[in-house]
Amino acid sequence: MPEPKEVIESRERTDDIEYYRNIVKTMPLLIEWANDEIRDNKEIILSAVQIDGGALEFASDRLKDDKDVLLKSVAQAGWTACYASDRLKGDKDVMLEACKNDGQVLYFASKELRDDKDVVIAAVSQKAIILKYASLRLRKDKDVALAALGQSKKCLEYIDEELRKDEEIQRILNPDEK
Repeated sequence: MPEPKEVIESRERTDDIEYYRNIVKTMPLLIEWANDEIRDNKEIILSAVQIDGGALEFASDRLKDDKDVLLKSVAQAGWTACYASDRLKGDKDVMLEACKNDGQVLYFASKELRDDKDVVIAAVSQKAIILKYASLRLRKDKDVALAALGQSKKCLEYIDEELRKDEEIQRILNPDEK
C-alpha cells in the first residue's frame, strides 16, 4: 500500500518550518517527519497537541518537560502523560489534568502523586481498577474507595480488607440487602 501523499511531502520538507507551522493545524501527527529544530519549536508543538495530544510523542525532550505543552496535551488526550518528563510526572497540575481525562495514567505518576488524594480520586473516578497503583495509605481511605466503587466494583480487591467491612461500602457492594 503506497504512503499517503502528505507523508511523502512531509518527509521531503523535513526542514520547512512554515510547512509544519501550517500542516500541524490539520494533520498534527505529521510532525513526526520534521527535523529536531522544528520538533523543539514550542509554538508548532502547541498547535499540534491541541488537536491531537498524541503529537507529543514526537516533541523534543525539552518540550516534554514544558508544563504548558503538557497541560495542553493531556487536556486533549490524558494518556499522553506517558510522554512527560519525570519532573512533570511528579507535577500535580499536569497529572491531575491527565487523570481527569484518563485514569490509567496514574500508572505513570510519581510515587508522591500516587499518594495524593486529589490525583488518585480523579484517576479512580475514570478507571477504578487503577486503584492498584495508589499508595497503600490511600487504599485504606474511604473517600478513595467510594470514588472507585462508584466507577466500578472491579476494584474491590485493591481496597483495604478492613475498609471493605464499612457499612457504606457494604451497601454499595450489596444494594439489595438491608
